[in-house]
Amino acid sequence: MFLLSTVTLCCGAVAGIVALFELTLGPAPPKQMAERTAIELTAPTPVRVVGAPFEPNLNPRER
Repeated sequence: MFLLSTVTLCCGAVAGIVALFELTLGPAPPKQMAERTAIELTAPTPVRVVGAPFEPNLNPRER
């Protein structure tokens, strides 16, 4: 119990300190769309499927 309460108090103290610094620094401005990395919209690489296609077992009594 002592260890649990010690860890809880330490984590609460760290979270409180981080929250105080976040309030003084202010929230970060959102990134503009042009500043984000570009996502390439290319065709996906074809994948070779080995084995039978997956079919869910709809009747659990039959295998």
